[in-house]
Parts: sequence; C-alpha cells; structure tokens
Amino acid sequence: MSNRVINLLVPIISIILGLLVGAIVMVASGYDPVKGYIALFDGIFGNVYSMGETVRQISPYLLAGLAVAFAFRSGLFNIGVEGQLIVGWFAAAYVGVAFDLPKMIHLPLALIAAAVAGALWGLVPGILKATLRVHEVIVTIMMNYIALHVVNALIKAVSGSYKTDKIHPTASLRSEFLSNLTNFSTLHYGIFVALAMVGVTWFILEKTKTGFELKSVGFNDHASKYAGMNVNKNIVLSMVISGALAGLAGAMEALGTFGYMASLSGFTGIGFDGIAVALLGANTPLGVVFGATLFGSLKYGSGNMPNAAGIPLEIVSIVIALIIFFVASGYIIRVALGRLNKKKEAK
Repeated sequence: MSNRVINLLVPIISIILGLLVGAIVMVASGYDPVKGYIALFDGIFGNVYSMGETVRQISPYLLAGLAVAFAFRSGLFNIGVEGQLIVGWFAAAYVGVAFDLPKMIHLPLALIAAAVAGALWGLVPGILKATLRVHEVIVTIMMNYIALHVVNALIKAVSGSYKTDKIHPTASLRSEFLSNLTNFSTLHYGIFVALAMVGVTWFILEKTKTGFELKSVGFNDHASKYAGMNVNKNIVLSMVISGALAGLAGAMEALGTFGYMASLSGFTGIGFDGIAVALLGANTPLGVVFGATLFGSLKYGSGNMPNAAGIPLEIVSIVIALIIFFVASGYIIRVALGRLNKKKEAK
C-alpha cells in the first residue's frame, strides 16, 4: 500500500468511524440515525439554497483557520483569533457605514480596515512575546475579552444603539448573481476573498524568504538566532499576519453575511473553531480548506437535524463533535494502516 493510498484512506476511514460512533449515540438515545444523517445530508446538499448557505458558512472558517495555522507554523499558539475577528468585524462595519465612496475604493478600504484592526490586535501579544517573553496564550485569551467589551462599547458610542447602521452597498460583498444562483441564499463574494488568502498564505510560507524564516523560528528559535535571523521581528510579524487574517474573517460577517454589527452577548465561536479547523488541516493552507469545508458543512447541515429528524440539539452537537474528533485523530489511523502495511510486506 503506497503512501498516496494511505493519505487517501485516512480521512475516509476517519469520517466513517465518526459516523458509525455518532449513529451508536443516536440509537442509544432512542433516535433513528438513518433519518438523522439524511437530515444532515439534506441540510448541506439538499438544494441550491442549502449549498449556498454552506459555502457562505465556510468563508469565515477558512480565514480563522488560516490565522491559527499561520501562527502555529511560526511556533506560536494564537488563541486570540476570536478577539481579532471581532475587532475586524467592527472596523469593516464602521468603514462601511462612515464613508460614501465608489465601490472600487470603498470595498477594498473596508477589507483593509478589518485586516489592519486584526493585525493591531495581534501586534500587542506579539510585542509582549518578543520583548518580555510573556506567553502568547495568556495574552491572547485575555485580549479576546477586551475585544468583546471594547467593541460593544464602541458600537453604542458610534451608533447610539445596540447595532451599527447597515453598511453602504458600495462596501458590500453581497452578490445578486450568487444569491439568485443559489435561490436567494446569503452566499457572497467573501468565499473568493478567503480562497485568495489561502493562495497568499501558501505563497508566503512556501515561496518567500520571510516564510522560510518564520517556519525556522517555529522549529527552533535558538538555531534560527544562531543562523542570523531576527527572532523577535519574526515573532511580531507572525502575530500581525495571523491577526490580519482573523480580521478579514470578521469582515466576511460585516460586509457579507450580516451587513452590520450588533452588540455581542458572547463570543461568536468562529475564532475558537478556527483552532480545530487548523488542526484538522495539519496547519497547512491547503489542509485548512479541507478542515473549513468539513467544519462549515457540518455546522450548517446539522441545523436541519432537529427539524427534519427530531433529534435534540444536544445529541446533534455530540454527533458532530464525534465526527470531528475521529477526523482529528487521523494520525492514529495512519499509524494503524502503516503497521498493517508492514505486516503484509513482511508476509
């Protein structure tokens, strides 16, 4: 069995195992797993509207996953993607409301504002890590809460209400063509922005000197310093780029899905889910596409299970978590297949 075959079998076996264990949970809870999985499938692929909404759901997950993965590749654990996404969401919404410009200027400006806001929110833990060696996990977790409450205060200060005004059409990612194509879903051009960032991230990491230095610092900062690399600069740069990607994830919600920002009673969860997306994708840009597609599809499709199959949300959450758990445990399956392959070769 070749490595290529093993690479193909691992995700397939992982998903099948997740579905099987999820089915056992549904049976044990007194629900029909066949109806449950049919409802899940219909929620993802049942019609063009569902497919449009699924793709729309994938867009912010792609960017949040990229943000986490980029920091991981540089040896940093950015738990602050959620906060960076929130400030990016506000910045994009504010620029979308505050300015009245031609679309060719307004939309890029709103996207840039989101990226800059996220980058600045990532700059703080980057500087603290580089200069004082304060662990980025602690700082980024705390900055999530700061982002949540600061943005809620800014929304009230700017709008005098619990939400901002609707952004101008010139700053919107909404697409009449894509909406009509998917039976009036909320699918927007953000998916193309997200996929473009996958390409940009891959290029930076794999084809540039900066990417080589970032990965080197991630592997061994002492060796990198000995080789003449500026470790502190690369730590800060990694957090800034990671924050910018997270800020763009917020722009997907501000300029595409909602068109405004309302006060948040809690975290969106997208930034934290981005950690799982990055891990599922082995912290590679192309892998993140797989992770975001799986995560986004399951997240949106599972919403159909309570309605179509009568399965409570709690059981649905357990089933989805089990599927993701087995996919994330693909390494164990890979080892098992490798040992099985060696036994066959020995015989």
